[in-house]
Amino acid sequence: MRSALLVVDVQRDFCPGGSLVVKEGDQVVPGLNSVIGAFERSGLPIFFTRDWHPRDHISFKDQGGMWPSHCVQGTPGAEFHADLLVPADASVISKGDQSDAEAYSGFQGTDLSLRLRNLGVSRIFLGGLTTDYCVRQSALDARQLAFEVEVLKDCIRPADVQPGDGDRALEELEKAGVRLTTSGAVLKELAARSRGITSCEK
Repeated sequence: MRSALLVVDVQRDFCPGGSLVVKEGDQVVPGLNSVIGAFERSGLPIFFTRDWHPRDHISFKDQGGMWPSHCVQGTPGAEFHADLLVPADASVISKGDQSDAEAYSGFQGTDLSLRLRNLGVSRIFLGGLTTDYCVRQSALDARQLAFEVEVLKDCIRPADVQPGDGDRALEELEKAGVRLTTSGAVLKELAARSRGITSCEK
């Protein structure tokens, strides 16, 4: 089965110094970078999602929502974390770009599913922010769309609006058929696959 990597919302506003800081949000970057690099070397597709909100987005507190203003289109806070590796040929999926629609999932209101299908992808590796919101909903939607899904548990962090939300999200994902893995395990798999391809070519 062909695999793709989906990096979810690793944006400045969710990291230290941003307007909606996720505890240790920036600590997902090193692990993700290692996997991004391995996918790039393997010639496998890489997708990045980003919140891309208008200034009057429904999720903002001043519009009656639950979150402070964040990831507003064209602002520094909407940019990817400065240390995140974003290959030139990677695909960026913008979500939540309509004022009146929330969009935690990278599949909601986007063509992500179609683009994955067109590339022959059947399995998605997923990491980023946050475990209990955008990672959770993206993984659940991917399962509903019949993709195999593996979440990199060392490359995610929860918002934990209520204590334990992140752990509960992981339990829900496992019940939905999502496999929990690690960046290290993915790197080993890609390395083994690369050796197999090299062997066959010889």
